[in-house]
Amino acid sequence: MMYHVLMLFSNVNANSQLSGIIRTYPEDFQVDEIPLFEPSGQGEHVFLQIKKTSENTDWVACQLAKIAGVKRRDVSYAGLKDRHAITTQWFSVWLPGKEAPNWQAVLPETVELLHETRHQRKLKRGSLKGNHFKLILRDFNGDESELAATVERIKEQGVPNYFGGQRFGHNNFNIKKAEQWLSGDFKIKDRQKRSFYLSAARSWIFNHILSERVKESTWNQALPGDVFMLGESNACFCETLSDEITQRVKQREIHPSGPLWGKGECLSQGQVAAFEKNIAEQFVCFREGLEKKGLKQQRRSLRLSVKNLDYTYKSPDTVQITFSLPSGSYATMVLSEIGDVKSLK
Repeated sequence: MMYHVLMLFSNVNANSQLSGIIRTYPEDFQVDEIPLFEPSGQGEHVFLQIKKTSENTDWVACQLAKIAGVKRRDVSYAGLKDRHAITTQWFSVWLPGKEAPNWQAVLPETVELLHETRHQRKLKRGSLKGNHFKLILRDFNGDESELAATVERIKEQGVPNYFGGQRFGHNNFNIKKAEQWLSGDFKIKDRQKRSFYLSAARSWIFNHILSERVKESTWNQALPGDVFMLGESNACFCETLSDEITQRVKQREIHPSGPLWGKGECLSQGQVAAFEKNIAEQFVCFREGLEKKGLKQQRRSLRLSVKNLDYTYKSPDTVQITFSLPSGSYATMVLSEIGDVKSLK
């Protein structure tokens, strides 16, 4: 199997002359979680809004479990956040009938408690609207007129909704392990590792399908046989191509989608179904493995809408980029459509 690095996936703005460096310092990559709901203030679960600097989300969860004297499984969070960054997110700790400890007295300086409350239910993975990003690009090169035009294009068209490189691990480690595991080279008992490798395999197929549609300039166009997704929801539907559907796609009310591979028939039809199956057949180990492990066919939008996108020059060679993304999408995909942005971490 060919292990392409992520940046070899097709780019809409491949000819951009813009370039810069991200993550020179932790403060260059700031992420604030946008919660799906407000905690009620009462209940068995203590909700903690935490600001962390250069720390891993799961490591913070382990520290909270130790401080509270509970098992790790009693601590949850809505989503993983970047380690090499300053990020704000919510955690929940199950403490029925117990007083909460003095968290900040024990937490390291890199982990700051911003707010504490309670709720009736634990915080489940994926329970967030999205994330707001404030990113600093240093050693920025390129004409401001091109940057302005690129920002306007992204506002109007969105960007390809690729899975980011962190899904595949450093040097595609998760992809390589997924292939070895699904080929029967070894067994995995750890549920979290199984989940990581299955997600990586699914995402790998999806990214290749999306990459081909980017090459054909159809990633944001309606094709006969497409499955369409409604806005930022997971609701999808099939409908015969018409002027109305074409217009709704153009207005970004609905988006063409690609498969998250699993057992069952693809929802797509005709030429799109044949195209998707042809790409999946190039990764037969992943296709068969995902089906055997019982994952069901799902869909993901091929296009990612970027909200509140703006830029500010902090100095002649330093640019701040701000924007908001829905849950499950990657800021690095926005940066890759701006130009050649390299990360130091």
